[in-house]
Amino acid sequence: MSEALRSEWLPHVVIVGGGFGGLQAARALEGAPVRVTLVDRRNHHLFQPLLYQVATAALNPADISAPIRHVLRDQLNAEVVLGEVLAVEPEARRLRLADGVLPYDFLVLATGATHSYFGRDDWAPLAPGLKTVEDALEIRRRILLAFERAEREPDPAAREALLTFVVVGAGPTGVELAGALSEIARHALTADFRHIAPESARVILLEAVPTVLPPYPPRLQAAARRQLERLGVEVRTGAKVTSIDEEGVTVGDERIEARTVLWGAGVAASPLARSLGAPLDRAGRVQVLPDLTVPGHPEIAVVGDLAAARNADGSPVPGVAPAAIQEGRHAAENVVRTLAGAPRRPFRYRDKGSLATIGRAAAVANVRGLQFSGLAAWLAWLLVHIFFLIGFRNRVAVLLQWAWSYVTFSRGARLITDTAEQWRFIADRRASAPPDVAAGHAAAAERPAAP
Repeated sequence: MSEALRSEWLPHVVIVGGGFGGLQAARALEGAPVRVTLVDRRNHHLFQPLLYQVATAALNPADISAPIRHVLRDQLNAEVVLGEVLAVEPEARRLRLADGVLPYDFLVLATGATHSYFGRDDWAPLAPGLKTVEDALEIRRRILLAFERAEREPDPAAREALLTFVVVGAGPTGVELAGALSEIARHALTADFRHIAPESARVILLEAVPTVLPPYPPRLQAAARRQLERLGVEVRTGAKVTSIDEEGVTVGDERIEARTVLWGAGVAASPLARSLGAPLDRAGRVQVLPDLTVPGHPEIAVVGDLAAARNADGSPVPGVAPAAIQEGRHAAENVVRTLAGAPRRPFRYRDKGSLATIGRAAAVANVRGLQFSGLAAWLAWLLVHIFFLIGFRNRVAVLLQWAWSYVTFSRGARLITDTAEQWRFIADRRASAPPDVAAGHAAAAERPAAP
């Protein structure tokens, strides 16, 4: 009997999502008597904790990504399918894809989360969030174009609005974005422009609750705020955004003119969860059983940001990468136990601590009750993130880029890649330019190219 025919008889484990949870589940099933199919609508695993560094021109997308096929290339019982899952059909034990169906014996859902605008989805195009490479490149484009437009803007009020950046939400993503933005303006761009002073840019961080980094202990919240303010960030807590438009944001009765608004305030679970028919929490996450399975469907496990999992004491499991990794591994182990006739085990999250970076030599850390900030926390953050990156090449590339940036204050990924947007900007400038300037543009356009 051929190996291919024998493999067809093995139980089929389908994993949806190639993030931390899904990839860890697939790896944990290496050597198990199962067939593994990992489905994702993108061909790469993304290290999301460093996505803000792509958005702020410190790293390139390839530095924090790895092709899923390459990661699983040596795992003989695994295959990868590039496809979009539209719905789960639990009773039929199959997935409905955009181009067909995929049956399963066991299913691990790890599709993560998306942005939540708290019922104001019309704000999405005005204030992009940060979940994908495409989001990061769009944010990078908006930031860099704001400085380019300010360089050629004669009106002081319009120039000030272009150089005002508002970040909504002071969780880890918002804090990291605000700190990196301030560093770009005050260090990386200071000598690059002739008609503006980039260091005069305002970075405003808005948070509706009274503190930054709400999940962290009060001592670290205070330390994070001090470090942000030392970097030049205007931190405003208890500041609920009531309106966002193309010209800026409104906070209560106050109007802030800003041409670049970034969103880091909320997340919502992937809409795929709704097709399960399982109980969901307010954020749309599946309220899983202690073993991470769906009520009434022991063959379906949900992990990562899609799962509303709880610890033994009833406290929620945080939506962070280490939790997703542990959940993915646990779901895989329970599949193996089920096939062996052993009872499934409940999930227990091992909290190894939390870290948030703010800027150069500025961070906060809470590691098993030990709270510290500043340079020591920043170095710990660097080591942890290097360790969790996928692939030796990415670890070396990121480490060298960070070392170079630390020494030179430079950011080497400052590319505006949307050329259509660049030319729209130039066309707008040409249309609004004084006659003599417009004539100069026309003459330059008609001038023959140099040989």
